Amino acid sequence: MSVETDPPAGVFAPPFHLPLDELSAEVVEFQNATGLVDEAAAAWLGINRSDLRCLSFLFFRGPMTAGELAEASALSPGAITSLADRLERAGYAVRLRDAADRRRVVLAVTAWVVQVSAQLYGPIADEGRIMYERYSPAEIAAIASFLRAGREMQWRQAARIRALPPRPPAPG
Repeated sequence: MSVETDPPAGVFAPPFHLPLDELSAEVVEFQNATGLVDEAAAAWLGINRSDLRCLSFLFFRGPMTAGELAEASALSPGAITSLADRLERAGYAVRLRDAADRRRVVLAVTAWVVQVSAQLYGPIADEGRIMYERYSPAEIAAIASFLRAGREMQWRQAARIRALPPRPPAPG
């Protein structure tokens, strides 16, 4: 992105000149595009983005206790209880007794969620596999390493932002 004129006072226009600046911009745009997919999927399912994020944790990590899901999602235990109630009412999750410890209750996705995930996300996975074929195993390993490090950094930064004092009012 290049800016041919100076922006008005108080308006920021990022000058992307360095390769790392361009990479950072692409990461942000990738996150924004992923957010659009998540918004569309959540709307189609009739749930909010936090519910969808928690369904994703349950889908990829398997059944989790409320405490484990609260930690993974950075939501409060009370929020997880309400979320679990909503997902259960919608038929997207069930509460189950843990086979190893009957006192422990876990939340798990339903078979219907597995089916609908294939409809919503299967084409993304298929297109992604085709896209990945362009890269060597070493390049895939480097990309995966970058994404892992980026995810860990984002978790740290989310925690930092949540710990900030209340925001000051915007000028003007």
